[in-house]
Amino acid sequence: MQLVKVVALGAVLLSTVLPNIQGGLPLVVTTWRFLNATLQAYQSLTVGEFDPIDALVEGCSVCEREQCDGTVGYGGSPDETGETTLDAMLMDGTTMDIGAVAALREVKHAAAVAKYVLRNTRHTMLAGSQATDFALQMGFRRETLQTDESRAMWEQWKANHCQPNFWRVSNAHCMGVGYCSYLGAQTILSQIAQKDRSIIENVIPSPSMSCGPYEPVSANAVRSNPPEDASAPDRTDFSFGRYNHDTISMIVIDQTGHVVAGTSTNGARHKIPGRVGDSPIPGAGAYADSEVGAAVATGDGDVMMRFLPALLAVEGLRNGQGPSEAAERQIKRITKYYPTFAGGIVVATKDGRHGVACNGMAEFPYSVADGSDWQGEVKVYTVKCV
Repeated sequence: MQLVKVVALGAVLLSTVLPNIQGGLPLVVTTWRFLNATLQAYQSLTVGEFDPIDALVEGCSVCEREQCDGTVGYGGSPDETGETTLDAMLMDGTTMDIGAVAALREVKHAAAVAKYVLRNTRHTMLAGSQATDFALQMGFRRETLQTDESRAMWEQWKANHCQPNFWRVSNAHCMGVGYCSYLGAQTILSQIAQKDRSIIENVIPSPSMSCGPYEPVSANAVRSNPPEDASAPDRTDFSFGRYNHDTISMIVIDQTGHVVAGTSTNGARHKIPGRVGDSPIPGAGAYADSEVGAAVATGDGDVMMRFLPALLAVEGLRNGQGPSEAAERQIKRITKYYPTFAGGIVVATKDGRHGVACNGMAEFPYSVADGSDWQGEVKVYTVKCV
């Protein structure tokens, strides 16, 4: 029988660092409440005696099959054309080898394909349809990633004038903000009575009210620099949270201290085709170094990848920071520029201590299985975010 222990931690405050949790080896730490994936990875590592990379793939593959929260695996997060594509990454913190796939099409097992990139090639990442060709060479099967549910999600989005989307709208109110809400843009257009639309929009037709395809208004109509009084970028339109968070991110450490980390995701819902987020990017979605530990991230990947929070959190461990402090410092770096972004960072040391920081969500759970007092239970730690 699988047991679950739920542990609530205090709110993450920018002036207060949460205490580090002392776990034990072997250790599996997973973003979100992904119990089956965490348990599978731990049992593969211990009972199955898999090496850490194989245990990591086993854990991530559970979420790919179960379509965890609709944000991992097939049948979730359709892009603007209704297609689901997958990203995954594995990093070995002892050899520093990495295998990743990005925008993988028509193959369900992204983490397993990433393992073939890691072990069968000298590359770090393969992308798009050519990553699919590689997967077919390795014996994987081509199959649709669309389901009735993902098609219905896409059709509903199309019926809502393709709102929200990831196209910029530039105007006096939104310049530099990055994304404007549908209603906000409508209000602005109404206020100026549809005059000088080229000042408002970088592309036509209006991405705030219409579906594409889009094309630039003109080079002269696009204002590249925000006004001096522009407010901080607003990311709240996309409602990142439990059911729109992009990723399972996992850290696995065996009894000898061999540290690995990885991710698997179907990306951001309604993304522009070809978009790749933080998950398959080393140092962004995950980073591992057996000398110190590992860090993984989840949330608004378009923002988080700009800051390489996983890499810098691991370097924080190297410089003597505890896991919670290392995570919080990276959240602070991001919120300085994107205060409304939503995401979480989980950090673990090579000896089994772990900590977390998050922003922009009500709470952030993460799952842990460790050898300190293993009785077949997965612990879920829940943190209230800023």
